[in-house]
Amino acid sequence: MPDRIRIVVTGKGGVGKTTLTALIAHHFAKRGRRVLAVDGDPQQNLAATLGISPDRPIVPLADRKEYIEEKIGSGPGRGGLMILNPDTADVVDRFGVPAGENIRLLVMGGVKNAGSGCLCPEYTLLSAVLRNAAALPDEVVLLDTPAGLEHFGRAVAQGFSLALIVSDRSYNAISVAGELRRLARECGIRETVLVVNRVEQGTDYQALREKHGAGFSSVRFIPADPCIARHEPSVLPVIEEGCPVTEAVRALVRGILAGM
Repeated sequence: MPDRIRIVVTGKGGVGKTTLTALIAHHFAKRGRRVLAVDGDPQQNLAATLGISPDRPIVPLADRKEYIEEKIGSGPGRGGLMILNPDTADVVDRFGVPAGENIRLLVMGGVKNAGSGCLCPEYTLLSAVLRNAAALPDEVVLLDTPAGLEHFGRAVAQGFSLALIVSDRSYNAISVAGELRRLARECGIRETVLVVNRVEQGTDYQALREKHGAGFSSVRFIPADPCIARHEPSVLPVIEEGCPVTEAVRALVRGILAGM
């Protein structure tokens, strides 16, 4: 059973990455694991999905100018020089938000021009946090990403060892999943798992696995569940009611703990 688990959750927009990230976080936490959920999506929906009140203000890391200046060193009177690999070991203790028993949330925030060679202080800091994810104190770190891996590709590759690539059964989503698998492998992420979400009852899982699973470490299926839409944005009622999706996520977590 691995002591440190570092997972990036990626996929085409709209396939359920944030919901899956929140469900996985709560299932790890129920097993007694200390979880850090990192919201890397500029839309910043993970807090509400985890069950934090939408009325609670959370300042994203990209907007914490004093911390950025402290760590990166770029600011008035410093000549524009930046520390490119700052020590960010204290970031969770300083800015992690409690999101349930054994769960903390770190909201990254949006960065203009991310992924296009940007060397702005905000991007430099956020990249350092992800690159050094292995050194964070939490046993499980989950990164919910925007669509694709482009924003923090190299940093994610250095800090994370497992990519859950989420798709539904649509042609576009499956095509994007295949491209993300290629990108993840090129970046050096060792394991890539295809998670097919919203699968209708009666679907031939084996046929889907044979058709779309080539090149992935494994393929997992999450059933279509009206509980998700009925209770959104929070997944807490979904877990409390024992909705069908929870057993599939519980099995996914067991697989991750067993090394897939």
